[in-house]
Formats: sequence, structure tokens, C-alpha cells
Amino acid sequence: MGIGSPDRASGARMTTFDARPQAAIGSRPPIWLSSILLDGRAGECDAVFPFHQRTALEPACVSTARRFVDQTLTSWGALEVALDAQLVVSELVTNAMRHGGGAAQLRLLSHGPELACVVSDHSRTVPVAAAPDVFSEFGRGLRLVDALCTAWGWLSPGGARKLVWAVLAG
Repeated sequence: MGIGSPDRASGARMTTFDARPQAAIGSRPPIWLSSILLDGRAGECDAVFPFHQRTALEPACVSTARRFVDQTLTSWGALEVALDAQLVVSELVTNAMRHGGGAAQLRLLSHGPELACVVSDHSRTVPVAAAPDVFSEFGRGLRLVDALCTAWGWLSPGGARKLVWAVLAG
């Protein structure tokens, strides 16, 4: 379990960078991921998909992102996490489109048994995991990410953008 990972046994959560009510329930990235994202270096298995600015707000970019995940994980021989990774990436890219001014980049990083999905967007707005509402059509995406991942959260490395990351166990 990485630093700041949620303790599944006790159910304890740690809010990352923001303690407002309804803020994301994310955690700090594992050390290996933090050093890659903040230092700008490449990982062991590292694949990047840049979204085109003119299509970053179109719904089709979500299916393009899922195909990128499938192709990348197939080439890495990591098919056991492909379906979960596609779901997580779909949610992160959709949130980037709806709340972040469009997805800028999707990055997949593998480190030992862990896979990180990282989506950058054009906003510093903090992701919000809304309270579930059985009648709402939207608002369950980050809860799904939380259920599928060992940890997730966001970083604001500078400028007018943020990185939303999620780590899946392999």
C-alpha cells in the first residue's frame, strides 16, 4: 500500500490538499507515482496519449481513451486490469470534459503490480465526489473510481491545469 493510501480495513480516508465538505476523498499518490509526476521523469512502463485540443471536449474522446488503454495494456501483457482501467479512464476523461475544460493528456504508468491512470485537464478545480443521489443521472463517477482503485487523488503541478490520478492493483 502506498503512502496516504486508504486503509480498506478501517475505512479511514485522507483528503488530499482540500478539506472542504464534499471534497474529493482522494489520497496522496504512492511515492513511485509522485516522483514520476512531480519530477517529470519516465516510468518503467509509461505510455502517453495527448488529446487533440479541438476534440478534447467531444464524447468520442472517451472511447478513444478506452481503446488506448486496451492497446497499451495488451502490449504490456496486463489484460487482467484492462476492464477496470477502461472504466476508470472513462470516468476521469469524462470529468475532464465536463468540469476541467477538456482532457489534455492520458498517461498510463505501470510499476510492479500497480497501474496508474493519470488524466490532465485545463483547470485547477478540485474534483468533487458528490453524495450519491439515487435519482441523479450524474455524480457517481468518482465513487466508482474509489471502489475500483487502491488510491486516487489529484495534483496541481503549476499553471492552469491539474492531474487526476488513480492506481489499480494488478
